[in-house]
Amino acid sequence: MRQPSDPPFVDSITLRREFVPNFEAYPFSIPAVKNLYTLKLHPRVTFFVGENGTGKSTLLEGIAVAEGFNAEGGSRNFMFETRQTEYPLARCLHLGRGPRRLARSDSFFLRAESFYNVATAIEELKFDPTKSPFGPVSYHEQSHGESFLNLLLHRLGSNGLYLMDEPEAALSPQRQLSFLVALHNLVQRGSQLIIATHSPIIMAYPDATIYSFTEEGIAPIAYEETEHYKVTKTFLSRTEKMLADLLGDE
Repeated sequence: MRQPSDPPFVDSITLRREFVPNFEAYPFSIPAVKNLYTLKLHPRVTFFVGENGTGKSTLLEGIAVAEGFNAEGGSRNFMFETRQTEYPLARCLHLGRGPRRLARSDSFFLRAESFYNVATAIEELKFDPTKSPFGPVSYHEQSHGESFLNLLLHRLGSNGLYLMDEPEAALSPQRQLSFLVALHNLVQRGSQLIIATHSPIIMAYPDATIYSFTEEGIAPIAYEETEHYKVTKTFLSRTEKMLADLLGDE
């Protein structure tokens, strides 16, 4: 698959360890953070994968806040806050800049768990529906999955930096395939994406870097070596056997 050769907007993430107040306190005690020095990013797509609690969403949020995003999602112009929270990790991260300049309008942080709050903030901006960069229909008048895909199609565009936290939470398997098409269109138009995901469909996107988050830290991993791929493949090819083992049937 031919990919564009644009350099990244952000080419690395470095934990400024000299500024960490205490490696035994959260979030610095998470192995993925505690063992972090510098993480190189793919110029187009970087995936963070791993079990719940391994720190992939925590690091993604830290990157987002360090980049100037609202921690709950949105563009860097979204300043709403539904819960007052400190983000000590963001203050300790250095984002290594690539040679390309990024306009404020060409970036977005998309996270499934707080997308309702983002949709509300968009609605309160009272865009003219015929001119809204988010599409003509309120996200509160669409399903979660429809609003997610419409945001990708209408708001996200060329030469952007986009961070996404578990986008599959809103998407059926068929919609995840649609997400792959939208993702590819963004890449072809010069965008860079960092995505935390559990979806073996989404992380199958070719020519991407996949980082596995474990109790030992962060390491690159091949798609076929991820637990997500191996467990899903085994379950689908040996469904009856796996169900019998899991459920204790004879």
